[in-house]
Amino acid sequence: MSVIAAPAPAARQPIAPPIEVRDEARRPGMPVVWFDGELTRADTPHAPLTTHAMHYGTGVFEGIRSYATRDGAAVFRLPEHLQRMRRGADLLGIDFDVDTAFDATLQTLRANGHRDAYIRPLTWLGNGADGVTVGLDVPGLSQHFMVLTLPTVVHLNGKRSRLTVSPWKRNPASSLPPLKLCGAYINSILAKRESRLRGFDEALFVDEAGLVVECTGANVFMVRGGEVTAVEHRDALPGITRDSVIALSGAQSRPVTHHELLDADEVFVCGTAAEIAPISALDRREFGDNPVTRELQALYARVVRGEEAAYAHWLTAV
Repeated sequence: MSVIAAPAPAARQPIAPPIEVRDEARRPGMPVVWFDGELTRADTPHAPLTTHAMHYGTGVFEGIRSYATRDGAAVFRLPEHLQRMRRGADLLGIDFDVDTAFDATLQTLRANGHRDAYIRPLTWLGNGADGVTVGLDVPGLSQHFMVLTLPTVVHLNGKRSRLTVSPWKRNPASSLPPLKLCGAYINSILAKRESRLRGFDEALFVDEAGLVVECTGANVFMVRGGEVTAVEHRDALPGITRDSVIALSGAQSRPVTHHELLDADEVFVCGTAAEIAPISALDRREFGDNPVTRELQALYARVVRGEEAAYAHWLTAV
């Protein structure tokens, strides 16, 4: 396994002045959210019951993390997350400004004083001019944007998890593009729920040809003979953490069969929430020690904490 350095692009500066949080928006224990251009208490905004996204899933989200570093909080690969979010918004005809979302994210983190945090930006379609919208036509619907940040205790050594092949199949990219479209995640919820009912921690999607796709919210890697392989599939989300792990490990990216995964020395999954998490079992196949996974976990922990200069360009200072 090798560490591959990448050149650092010029740092991006916020474009908007900070928005002050009104006194009435402050409440002990209640986070502040960015909602349609202002910072307000998380329990204040309300979406009407006729909101189109509530009925049809017409929204786009991202999961992003910030980490405490020696120089303060920093967001991991924020521009890449927001560019992916923009691609999803474009499909729904939502006007999504990356620069505005960038600044809203930083201002929300500052307002909440969060360092180690999970960040959830969400943009969605609301109501039509008549205030009531039930139908599949989306032009003319109101558009909304929010950013929520939540403090989180980060354990980068990762929880070992038990994985099972799901009887459900992943949404095919020919029907739903592999982006973070709200309605598409019903597929993941069904698979996750079914796996939990059978006593497993997570579900693995495998296609009709026996090729591994991904988990419900994480990309899959395998290790064999010390070599790291990233599972590649057209129906899988192009994960930003996956891209990071490929850069850190020099992993080959290619299609992988279910049988290959069962024959691997190690299996791990990765994602913004999962970070790098070793798999202890895949159905009846038990995996033993995970030395390569542990090495990658330790490297990833240093990267997101700003301790690897070669990857400082992945961090946006808050």
